[in-house]
Amino acid sequence: MTARDRLRGAFRAALGLPDEALVDKLEYRGIDAWDSLAHLTLVASIEDAFDIMLDTDEVIDLSSFDKAVEILQRHDVAFAD
Repeated sequence: MTARDRLRGAFRAALGLPDEALVDKLEYRGIDAWDSLAHLTLVASIEDAFDIMLDTDEVIDLSSFDKAVEILQRHDVAFAD
């Protein structure tokens, strides 16, 4: 499973979305499911999926799927596209 697929899974699980849901263009509050509580669930899901700890600035900065990729790359997660 690729890093991008793991991230997609983390988004779907945290936001209660079906397996086929497209998440690559999601943005914070772009869907009703991504509210402030789901945001914290998403952070935990990403941390678990990649065995990392996000700092406070990264948690605040996590505003989209693309931003999550950017943050994970700073944690040495490779995204081969």
